[in-house]
Amino acid sequence: MAPALVATSAFAATTSAGESRHAVANAQPDQVKGAHAVGTPSSAQQAEVRVFLAGRNSATLAKTVAAIADPHSASYQHYLTAAQVKATYAPSDAAVARTKKFLTGYGLTVDEVPTNNAYVSATGSLAQLQKAFGTTLHNYSVQGHTVRAAASAPSVPASLSADVIAVSGLASISQLMSTDHVGGPTTTHRSAKSGTTQAPPPDAFVNATPCSTYYGQKKATTVPTAYGKVQPYAPCGYVPDQLEGAYGLTRSIAKGFDGRGVTVAITDAYAAPTILSDANTYATTHGQNAFKAGQFKQVPPVKPYRYGYDDTVNGDLCGEQGWYGEETLDVEAVHAMAPGANVTYVPGRSCDNADLLTAVNKVVSRHLADIVTNSWGGTDESNGSPALDTAYQQVFYQAALEGIGVYFSSGDSGDGASDNNGVPTVQSPANSSLVTAVGGTSLAVSKTDSRTFETGWSTSKSTLTAGAWAPTPPGNFLYGGGGGTSQVFSQPAYQQGVVPASIAKRYSRLGGRAVPDVSALGDPNTGMRVGETQTFPDGTVMYSEYRIGGTSLASPLFAGMMAIADQVSGRPHGFANYALYDLYGTSAYYDPKHKADTAVVRVDFVNGVDDSDGLATSLRTLDARNGTTIRTTAGYDDITGVGSPNGEAFVGGLGVG
Repeated sequence: MAPALVATSAFAATTSAGESRHAVANAQPDQVKGAHAVGTPSSAQQAEVRVFLAGRNSATLAKTVAAIADPHSASYQHYLTAAQVKATYAPSDAAVARTKKFLTGYGLTVDEVPTNNAYVSATGSLAQLQKAFGTTLHNYSVQGHTVRAAASAPSVPASLSADVIAVSGLASISQLMSTDHVGGPTTTHRSAKSGTTQAPPPDAFVNATPCSTYYGQKKATTVPTAYGKVQPYAPCGYVPDQLEGAYGLTRSIAKGFDGRGVTVAITDAYAAPTILSDANTYATTHGQNAFKAGQFKQVPPVKPYRYGYDDTVNGDLCGEQGWYGEETLDVEAVHAMAPGANVTYVPGRSCDNADLLTAVNKVVSRHLADIVTNSWGGTDESNGSPALDTAYQQVFYQAALEGIGVYFSSGDSGDGASDNNGVPTVQSPANSSLVTAVGGTSLAVSKTDSRTFETGWSTSKSTLTAGAWAPTPPGNFLYGGGGGTSQVFSQPAYQQGVVPASIAKRYSRLGGRAVPDVSALGDPNTGMRVGETQTFPDGTVMYSEYRIGGTSLASPLFAGMMAIADQVSGRPHGFANYALYDLYGTSAYYDPKHKADTAVVRVDFVNGVDDSDGLATSLRTLDARNGTTIRTTAGYDDITGVGSPNGEAFVGGLGVG
């Protein structure tokens, strides 16, 4: 298993009292680096910290996971129990006890220790926290909001130097994760004060017409041609039977291979207040069964929100209502592909990095599911908060040991250069070699619900201006499935012999971890139609449907297909990358190839709701080769990975182990 190429370091320090201490990694936003303080928070203000602890026997972890995950190993799928993992690899009870003693010694109240001892959370005043961690806290202005952060490196007693790997909560935010969906409702500001009620449903978004029921149904004959031919109007958004048909699962689902008996967990931030009603309305509207009693559940945070935020409880900074749409997309996408699977939603209290890490850890530490899909990430290789990298890896190792498959969307910015000052960068946590990174495709579904073609998602845009397309097609790069080569993680064994050297060795002679591993529909111009309760301009709040996409769609679609594969196998596939790469080059995958000079015409309401402010018409070129360094090719490529699932050959090809 490929290790991280970075490590958390600590250095010795001494307090004025002569106590020997060690500096620890501090999870806080990059935006405060070099920023000027704008004041000092009240020392009486309450805040919660999480002290993340180091696991044990790290030298044997990688070999153990490889043996469990590799189909060619005698130990394949011989998963460990949670008790076995805790006894051998988790932070020790003694480390927890030492950490508790340290925290309570400074007057802090211990709130939580998860079952896997991953961290100790505690609450206290800022005055107590500053003394405990030997630092000073200041206020800084970030995106027009006041946030708290440590002005100097925090530290812990030397006796804890081997136990503590990071601390979060000294800063009121660490790094804000973003969803990987494109399209849908906009976010409005919260109307509620901190901790009182949820934000209301988001402002409405409505698809304009004309649009096609299936790919190529309607031709855009009244606008200029492109690439020497009349292009079709974009699909209105595919619905469950179209997606099941395109991925070759209609017959399997009809036979009862629909994911029943398998639980898929979803992590996001916040929780949509109308999710179950919306998901059931969507399902029944499109010919599926609603969730049965007990088939869908949410596992809310112990505390709704963290201490120390302004009156938006990070709702404005995070785009809280946009996360409602994310949950809606994820739940409806999983149910569309695996209508018999159980779905468990585990929200983070905000989109803060530490809050989402805690949500993933909750799924893993309690073994709430055998599959967990995560449609979010940071825009760089360390989520902007390398302090938490090791903590993430420990959770992913435990998941792999226990047979839990962790899936992450690969991002929506192509090679990531647009998010990182022109430097191509893969997104985390999808860059981890312990998770399955799901890339995005553009999908054409026929009138008979079959796959006409599938190509890499890399969209460029030209706008209809004065009777012509401008810029000349393909226009400017707009968005696309994330991919590339990690400079943090080395090349894992399962990618060797599959990933071309031109990709693997892009930055290093030894090779880096390539992203993504697999792919599924992501392009919002050939996306999925979802249904969500929304707020319309006249104040009406009602259920409505719209087209959406992003690798936020690809990951739950793929997770749904893996639920069927688990059902077919009769056991979970857990960390499936070894098995997924083992099928490379077989009929289990459809190999998306470059589709030159292919586009759709898309019509949008300028105001997102109706034509009162006019229409905007654009040409969206599919799999355009401009504005990004990654390319769709035959075989493995860094947009679509080893390919997209090919129906029964895929779910059956993974085998029973």
